[in-house]
Amino acid sequence: MGILRSIVFYFNIFCMLYTLALSFVYIIQIVISYFVIRQNNEKKIAKDHKHYINSDNLLPISIIVPAFNEEENIIENIYWMLNIEYPEHEVIIINDGSTDNTHSKIVAGYKLKQINPPIKISLKTKQIRAVYFNPQYPNLIYVDKEPGGKSDALNTGINISKYPLFVCLDADSMIERDAILKISTEFLKDTKTVVAGGFVRIANGSVIENGKWKRFKMPNLTIERFQIIEYFRAFLSGRVSWNSTNSLLIVSGAFGVFNKSIVIEAGGYKTDTIGEDMEIIVTLHQYLRNKKRKYTIKFIEDAVCWTQGPMSVHDIRTQRRRWQIGLMDSLLHHKSMVLNPKYGSVGLLSLPYAWIFEFFGALVEGFGYFVIPLAFLFNELSLFFFLLYLAVSTLLGILISLGGLILEQNTNRGAMTVKQCMQLTPYAMLENFGYRQFITLCRVEGILRYHGLKSTWSKVKREPFNQ
Repeated sequence: MGILRSIVFYFNIFCMLYTLALSFVYIIQIVISYFVIRQNNEKKIAKDHKHYINSDNLLPISIIVPAFNEEENIIENIYWMLNIEYPEHEVIIINDGSTDNTHSKIVAGYKLKQINPPIKISLKTKQIRAVYFNPQYPNLIYVDKEPGGKSDALNTGINISKYPLFVCLDADSMIERDAILKISTEFLKDTKTVVAGGFVRIANGSVIENGKWKRFKMPNLTIERFQIIEYFRAFLSGRVSWNSTNSLLIVSGAFGVFNKSIVIEAGGYKTDTIGEDMEIIVTLHQYLRNKKRKYTIKFIEDAVCWTQGPMSVHDIRTQRRRWQIGLMDSLLHHKSMVLNPKYGSVGLLSLPYAWIFEFFGALVEGFGYFVIPLAFLFNELSLFFFLLYLAVSTLLGILISLGGLILEQNTNRGAMTVKQCMQLTPYAMLENFGYRQFITLCRVEGILRYHGLKSTWSKVKREPFNQ
């Protein structure tokens, strides 16, 4: 019993120190992001992206959209993509074995006919069933293929695409009309740019018309409001700060622009993972560092893509479990990069951070939810320590969530009014009482069920965008 009591005592001390360390890192990220965002806003006054729209140097771009059971929004989303603000682009829809009406809706909706174009096979993929086209929509190509997962669909789109840049875009997301223009100009400003990602915002409740965001409207469900705060925290704190050290580990699969030739050189998307968005970025870091080539991977916070957050506890559990499995898969696959000076800030900073706080953090926090209350109930933990731990972890969590709202209001593309921001403020506090703990347990479940679920891509239910 003495040994057990010692273990419980030291674990409680460890949990307190771990919570303080993680919160300190988050606060540092928020402070860095605040100054970076303010600095970026000042630069954009003199460097408007619209100056590049008629440039002869603006690279044409291929928009690659993997689709699996996307009948709810696919017709409208294709229309929006065809009409983005970009001088030369093509839209490639890859139907990856959908079992709903996705295929028939696309073919009928755009009156497509089967064609037999030449295809250069740069990356190995599942078999293509047919390719469709309609001269009335000269920049639209539709591909129907055998199911192989999102990564395989992206590799198929890369093979078919004809332009030097490609966009990875989710079929259930909607990019703003000038978002790709904002990102693609980064490839002109800095020729070392190989990837640039945009800011993914929760669309639930917002009104979007003809590919243009009209106004932000507070969603009805509490779980939707919690996700808005989460996304602000993840994108505007985490990704902006890591961007400043060129050590981003992920560009959201919902919206990223890539140099096609570099992706092909690196072997394309790994097809045996469900975390393809992180895997491709870490792969590019490793490949380019091994080749000793200078490069940058960027995050552009005012290039906006809107996506629907899950609207049920079941769906959010499925999503967060899948994200954790994808994280774990990439970390294990690239473990040789950790603390390796050869990989610079990626190997010495962002990968160790991901292991310590993103991977092990879920286990420590999840285990602590059970051990600390039990220790208190069995008189192995003082009331003072228990209340202190609870107060510190909660207050720091609230502070970090509020930081995300402050960052949103300082972006060049802030969507909320001050009043709406104030309406979300109570949810930045409430998410620390149940929701955050639920998300942690979903992540723990992903770790525990890694081997059984790492090849499973579960579909999250979507609704049509508000018109």
